[in-house]
Amino acid sequence: MPHILNSSASAAIPLAERLRPRTLQEVIGQAHLLAPGMPLQRALVAGRLHSMVLWGPPGVGKTTLGRLAAQAFGCEFIALSAVMGKLQDIREALTQAERHHTRGLRTLLFVDEIHRFTRKLQDELLPAVLAGHIAVMGATTENPSFTMSRRLLSRMQVYVLKPLEEADLLALLQRAQNTLGEPTLTADAAQNLLARADGDARRLLNLIEQCHAAAQTAGASEIDANFTHNVATPATRRFDKGGENFYDQISALHKSVRGSHPDAALYWLCRMLDGGTDLRYLARRIIAMAWDDIGLADPQAMHIANAAAECCEHDGRPNGELALAQAVLYLAAAAKSNAGTMAYSNARAHATEDTSPVPLRLSKVSNAKPGWEDCLPDGMEDPEWYQPVPRGLEINIAQKMAMLRRGKNS
Repeated sequence: MPHILNSSASAAIPLAERLRPRTLQEVIGQAHLLAPGMPLQRALVAGRLHSMVLWGPPGVGKTTLGRLAAQAFGCEFIALSAVMGKLQDIREALTQAERHHTRGLRTLLFVDEIHRFTRKLQDELLPAVLAGHIAVMGATTENPSFTMSRRLLSRMQVYVLKPLEEADLLALLQRAQNTLGEPTLTADAAQNLLARADGDARRLLNLIEQCHAAAQTAGASEIDANFTHNVATPATRRFDKGGENFYDQISALHKSVRGSHPDAALYWLCRMLDGGTDLRYLARRIIAMAWDDIGLADPQAMHIANAAAECCEHDGRPNGELALAQAVLYLAAAAKSNAGTMAYSNARAHATEDTSPVPLRLSKVSNAKPGWEDCLPDGMEDPEWYQPVPRGLEINIAQKMAMLRRGKNS
């Protein structure tokens, strides 16, 4: 059973803190990492202290795992928050870890929201990690590949934490009810709170505590669904900027554009905007869609995507959102072609293995002639990598290429 504080003083402690697991066995969720034989579980059981990144959305147990990892590794635990932390805080933590080291003790430095540290501050940790004085555990909701120092990240194992599933949340809700006692939740009320939690354990416990306190004040004998609707704070959409939910939605947006479905593209864009996605990230992805999926079939798409990105950069919200919306509508409706992408990919693959010299006729001492001319290395047949599709402007490009080839062969 989880360790639960039973003194009257414990009532002042938030429910989420009272139910924080004290052992690995009490942790709910993350079976892909913590079930017997899984990567993190094996490392913790074996006591293999190593630097790592816990990457996942809020309320899935990153801080809890940090504390439990220090217990499992049998080492000292130092916690920093990158939200308020400064260079001096890092140096003081490293000095403390050095003192532990001189006494033969290992140290786990837990850095909450490590992505909030600049890369320069993150690199301050590197010498101690390389010397083996500390292991760093960074907790982040952001994709570490984009937000962390590459030099530090290359020395860390990345573990991806997932939103809690409904069965996990239900087990946590039962723990909360056992702790709080009367009044209890009806099945409908419980389901309503599970939906509002959206995979976030801390949010669920805060909602339960909020409803329980209101019910006690109102003298209610039980908490039903109507009560939770009236009392609980409105649901806000969880959005993980780096996890599966994030990439599922950007994939849905991309496929909607590629599938020429403007309404679907607009829907997924709005879902991501509603979740708080950075405008500049979306602008970069939309530019990539214009080049990758539309290409020369409609060159105007690149200009519109770039213009939307510029609007995001200079105007921010709400104008930037509107610009992105109109960009995805145009891209979804535009003619599609990946001919340029495929041609580049094939040419790049060939170029990495081909070291043919530049023919004399193409050197700087020769004069170019208008029209079609053989410009490939000697002995190389025309690979015809670029194959315009019969859509949009590439119809005209294909006709032009055919005319040039006929002139060459005449």
